[in-house]
Amino acid sequence: MTSSLTDDAAQEGQEDRQPAKQPPTRNAPPKDGQPSLFRLLLKDRFATVAAFVLLLVGLTALVGPALMGDLATKQNLLFANKAPFTMAHGWEYFLGSDSLGRSMLARLVVASRTTLSVALPAVAVALVIGSLWGVWAGYHRGWRENVSMRIADVIMSFPSLLLAVVVLYVFSPSAANIVLILALTRIPIYLRTARAESAELQSRTFVDAARTFGAKPNAIIVRHVIPVVLPTLLTLATLEFCYVMLAESSLSFLGIGIQPPDVSWGLMVSQGRQYLQTAWWLSIFPGVAIVVTTIAANVLAAWLRIATDPAQRWRLALPRKRLIARIPVKEAQP
Repeated sequence: MTSSLTDDAAQEGQEDRQPAKQPPTRNAPPKDGQPSLFRLLLKDRFATVAAFVLLLVGLTALVGPALMGDLATKQNLLFANKAPFTMAHGWEYFLGSDSLGRSMLARLVVASRTTLSVALPAVAVALVIGSLWGVWAGYHRGWRENVSMRIADVIMSFPSLLLAVVVLYVFSPSAANIVLILALTRIPIYLRTARAESAELQSRTFVDAARTFGAKPNAIIVRHVIPVVLPTLLTLATLEFCYVMLAESSLSFLGIGIQPPDVSWGLMVSQGRQYLQTAWWLSIFPGVAIVVTTIAANVLAAWLRIATDPAQRWRLALPRKRLIARIPVKEAQP
């Protein structure tokens, strides 16, 4: 009897010494497993719409020319400069026609492939070369870093669009030359970013531990540095895609970019500017395509910047009302 009372008293004493469970804080970030990027994307309406727009543009550029390529080159002077938003002349003329009677819908679809076939390779080449170069220079430091930064400063001292105009004026304006010159002018952006990130990671504990265990510099760069730097570089590449696409459109508008019979959105804007008063759709529709694609890429890049940041990613998992509730509001001073 006495032992049972003693056991009960001991249990009560242990319960008293245990800290009381605190109720969950309302605005605390979630501590469970992080949701996937796809689920986080679906929670953000603007990012979802932006991703859908870019996916639609990509599918159009991939599949559309095979289905509507002939309509883009088929001329019919009887249907020249037909107004859009009518099915009287068939579905292919729903967005109107140009001065030669070619379908604007088909030309927009074909032009999307040309525009993306210039922008995407230019971004990819600049991303790969600039990132690897910057990580190598930032990790090894010393003269490698100094020489790399001076080369980047020299390239960035020239306005990229002006440099592209001069080079394309000297050489023949072609898609390959446009890709090369745009990639060359954007390499320093990735180089400087990758150099700064890798230089900061070079003194981290996990890098020192790998170096202590005898890992070679190239192995450390591939296994430990690049995976950490890559999300930032991919977000930067999304933003750079907007710039490169606008640069290609500007070069085509000036007449030193894509040349006929090829067609791009920028070239369509240039060819339709003389018909703005009588056939506004010749320039407005490709201009709208450029603007919408650029805005969608910018919105998605802003979302990726938060989604790839471990310190900020939890904000995307919160409902919008809870996220707003976490923003401190300063009281008005009397």
